[in-house]
Amino acid sequence: MVAKFDLNDDNVVVVIGTGAGGGVLSNELAQKGVKVVALEAGGRYLPEDYVNDEWESFGQLAWTDPRTTSGDWRVSRDFSGLPAWIVKAVGGATTHWAGASLRIQEHEFKTQTHYGNVEGASLLDWPITLADLEPYYDKAEKKLGVTRTNGIPGLPGNNNYKVFEAGAKKLGYKEVHTGRMAINPVDHDDRMACQQTGFCFQGCKWGAKWSAAYTDIPRGEATGNLEVREHAHVARILHNDQGKVTGVEYFDKDGALQMQKARVVCVAGNSLESPRMLLNSASSMFPDGLANSSGMVGKNYMRHMTGSVYASFDKPVRMWRGTTMAGIIQDEARHDPSRGFVGGYELETLGLGVPFMAAFLDPGAWGRSFTSAMDSYENMAGMWIVGEDMPQESNRVTLNDAVKDKWGLPVANVHFTDHPNDIAMRDHAYRQGKAVYEAVGATRTFPTPPYPSTHNLGTNRMSAKAQDGVVNKWGQSHDIDNLFISDGSQFTTGAAENPTLTIVSLAIRQADRIASEMTRKAL
Repeated sequence: MVAKFDLNDDNVVVVIGTGAGGGVLSNELAQKGVKVVALEAGGRYLPEDYVNDEWESFGQLAWTDPRTTSGDWRVSRDFSGLPAWIVKAVGGATTHWAGASLRIQEHEFKTQTHYGNVEGASLLDWPITLADLEPYYDKAEKKLGVTRTNGIPGLPGNNNYKVFEAGAKKLGYKEVHTGRMAINPVDHDDRMACQQTGFCFQGCKWGAKWSAAYTDIPRGEATGNLEVREHAHVARILHNDQGKVTGVEYFDKDGALQMQKARVVCVAGNSLESPRMLLNSASSMFPDGLANSSGMVGKNYMRHMTGSVYASFDKPVRMWRGTTMAGIIQDEARHDPSRGFVGGYELETLGLGVPFMAAFLDPGAWGRSFTSAMDSYENMAGMWIVGEDMPQESNRVTLNDAVKDKWGLPVANVHFTDHPNDIAMRDHAYRQGKAVYEAVGATRTFPTPPYPSTHNLGTNRMSAKAQDGVVNKWGQSHDIDNLFISDGSQFTTGAAENPTLTIVSLAIRQADRIASEMTRKAL
């Protein structure tokens, strides 16, 4: 029986957001007998609802509420109203993600120690280590069914991967395979094997890819301890005279303002919406926003150093066939300052369909160069670059009081400018990506600037000292004991790896902490 909790039940944990952080946290708490109300701004879509069409799917799943941008990043120029490509639906971006599931490396938890003083960057060591997270990485890999772990084989390589692998090996790269992916290569966990359809970003119609939408959320609901309220857009988090949070105000599907009381509130709305909620919850006691005595809410926004390289060949590749991102070169993910930058990056296969390819290759372009590239689409191979970008206090999410959403709330403004280290790393990655394809006979290569962000990190970062961040090593607010951050916004630094596996691992760990603290009446 699906739970239904009273708005005045002040013993529930309210989780805001149902993605990799909130969806997993909600289930983990429900499995432990904790009553959870999960508030999700979007609707519920399951595999039978997903649309294998890029534009239509984007309209179905994406967060298209207004946002604004500033800074010198390409997104501000070409996609000013779309700083991030995230999902507004039950399951959050776990419906849209490609499935890459990588552990952060040991040195990446301690970047200030290993990288030293990088001018203009606000590097800080995480207050946890790889050793702290390893048991939770183990649990997350089992939960997600990650390939190449726990005896699960790797996915097969498609043509895009075979071209990528051949070029990589000619360059002498060693760590090349079809990746650690949360996509079933065989039937597993009551979900079927990948059918190689190629629409990983549009929601997996087979359920082969792990998504909180059809794994953790329904399993949590089956316990009778989890109620998911769809189309619940959070306005603000409330607190009492002692500074403890007491509940959450939200607009329901009919636009009526509701208030759910809470014993604990966990914010998991992505690195754009989570700080926006805290800032929109300002009060006389917290004039700069909730949990913001440090002034760090919204600061140190990271999006990963990204870009793409595409290449044309004299024969068909048909990169759109098969799993989108089942291919990785990890050799460049090391810290090796002799390359001219700190930190490292991954190269991962990526195939876009014709509509998105045309939109992202060079927006607004026309003429021979662009049309000849699109004419050779069938012969094209592609890869995505993802690397560690530098946290900077000036890269931040703030409220734009001049632009309101349909509920009258100030929207998030996302300000981002590349750090010189990001630019040096991207230039190196472009050279290496082009070299991979040229090594196997590419007739033309297309380095492509970054798309709207998918890896949104920082803005409520973990820190050992309260003045340096927003939350402690458990994701618990330094200022307010019963307020937690449960998404990628708690990342202290970005690392080179796709972040979802770490977000899930932190959520499992946080659930253990919250449940035990509630049991001993500390929360």
